Amino acid sequence: MLDFNKGAGLVPAVIQDYQTLEVLMLGYMNEEAWEKTQKEQRVTFFSRTKNRLWTKGEESGNYLELVEASVDCDNDTLLIKVNPKGPTCHTGSRSCFKTDFNQNFIFQLEKIIDDRFINPNESSYVNKLRDKGINKIAQKVGEEAVETVIAALKESDMDFINESSDLIFHLLVLLREKNIPLVRIAENLAKRHHK
Repeated sequence: MLDFNKGAGLVPAVIQDYQTLEVLMLGYMNEEAWEKTQKEQRVTFFSRTKNRLWTKGEESGNYLELVEASVDCDNDTLLIKVNPKGPTCHTGSRSCFKTDFNQNFIFQLEKIIDDRFINPNESSYVNKLRDKGINKIAQKVGEEAVETVIAALKESDMDFINESSDLIFHLLVLLREKNIPLVRIAENLAKRHHK
């Protein structure tokens, strides 16, 4: 149970991209905003400047779709994981925090690849590769793995970075072809770590 009394009827809500884990913004909710968020599965805040409920995206269409929410140990703060439907910040930035780059871009890339699968674009490299089938995708992963090893042993650091990027990209395409999200790999690695 959330304790709305500690903050004069409001609790802070940290908004985090469910896939990239990037913190997108901080807002405040009263009990009514929290109930509306749960009911509609879209994040609603209590705007302290407008003195009313405010559903993020109600004007821009850049809604924050609720994926999951957690309450902190003191029951007075929310961590809300969302699927953002466009930029979160009113400035047009993906986050209200001025970070140099999305440190979890690999998850963003997974989203982009998934979008290419769901909304094919014939000029997209992902779709051209997918049209050739899983054998070709797997072959590309193998080719990029060999090129990564060669770059590590005989080429510059930048060559190695580029080849590693190609390998990871093609592996993400193969994972999507097999309908295995990257988070499954992360969970598997975490289980191995704890053994």
